[in-house]
Amino acid sequence: MKKDSFEFNINEIDMIIEKLDSGELSLDESIKEYEKAMKLLKKSSDILNKAEGKIIKVTSDGNEIYLEVEKDA
Repeated sequence: MKKDSFEFNINEIDMIIEKLDSGELSLDESIKEYEKAMKLLKKSSDILNKAEGKIIKVTSDGNEIYLEVEKDA
C-alpha cells in the first residue's frame, strides 16, 4: 500500500482509533494520536475531492458501473 494513498491513510486512522479505544494511552499520547488522525483525515478528504474532480460521468449498464475519468486532471 502506497504511503499517503487514501487506503494507507484510512488504515492508519483505523489503527489510531484502536489505540484510543484501548484506553492505554496517556492524555498527552491520546492528544497526539488524535491530532495525527485529524491530519490523515484531511489528507484523505483532499484525495477524495481531487478524485471527484476527475470524474466526468458515471453510467450504469445492468450490473456494471462505469466511470468516465478526465485523463489530464
